[in-house]
Amino acid sequence: MAPSEPAPSSKPRIIIPGAAGLVGQNLIIRLKERGLDDIVAIDKHPDNVPLLRELHPDIEVIEADLADPGPWQQRFAGGDIVVMLQAHIGSSRPEPFVRNNITSTENVLAAIRSHGIPYLIHLSSSVVCSVADDDYTNTKRRQEELVVASGVDACILRPTLMFGWFDRKHLGWISRFMQRVPIFPLVGRGRVLRQPMYVGDLCSIILSCITGERYAGRIFNITGREKLCYADIVRAIRDVQGLRTLIVPVPYTLFWLLLRIYALFDSNPPFTTDQLKALIAADEFELIPWWEIFGVPSTPFQEAIYETYRDPRFSHYVLHF
Repeated sequence: MAPSEPAPSSKPRIIIPGAAGLVGQNLIIRLKERGLDDIVAIDKHPDNVPLLRELHPDIEVIEADLADPGPWQQRFAGGDIVVMLQAHIGSSRPEPFVRNNITSTENVLAAIRSHGIPYLIHLSSSVVCSVADDDYTNTKRRQEELVVASGVDACILRPTLMFGWFDRKHLGWISRFMQRVPIFPLVGRGRVLRQPMYVGDLCSIILSCITGERYAGRIFNITGREKLCYADIVRAIRDVQGLRTLIVPVPYTLFWLLLRIYALFDSNPPFTTDQLKALIAADEFELIPWWEIFGVPSTPFQEAIYETYRDPRFSHYVLHF
């Protein structure tokens, strides 16, 4: 399907379910820099929602659980665009994935249809094309299927592993671990290739979808432009922060066992055995020229890592699990 005509020049009302997470926090900063401040931000996290309010007292922020129908659905009235971001990433139990990735999506889609919102940008994930078989992957696949079958005009973006300001998982976890512990256990030899996506570039793509051509009915694989081995990513994070952490290879089974033991004492661990499996999965994702399709710049990895951990404006903020 060909892209539609550009959106009207008037300021759109943007509804963002899942606004207090990694992408939402970054996106709202960039929306406001572009003068797009008619925003309704919805999230349930009791710690991250107050941070969102603190940083953006000029927008409407609603603390609500999207898996429960409620008054939040009425705030979709008059909306022009929904950017659906909510997702559950890590847990040792399947129930949070079903609730936050599937049930919440059913409720958001019902609100979109009820209020006749004409356009949805849905943040899916590259894991729907992955060899992984876990609760996150399977519920994200189902989430995308719900969007496709909804009848709503939607553009679907599937980013790979993301990093940037406010990162609490993956690269953010690696950073915090190395700040606290002098030795970092590297799974195997760390030679598995990753294609990390800088969240600043992803936000630029979302902005393009809001202000420019609308790709209703299209699905885009948004893959990090550079292929990097895991060990080099870990070293880059260490070096840009000036740390002296010793990086030591450890067997996969030992790392898995340590995570398993940690999960016995924490029901919401920052890193799970399923995420470990996904980390070493032999995935290679399609790279399309998204920088040309959406007309946005591609930030080199080293530059993006520097901005993530050294930018004085937002690099010190860390979201809660």
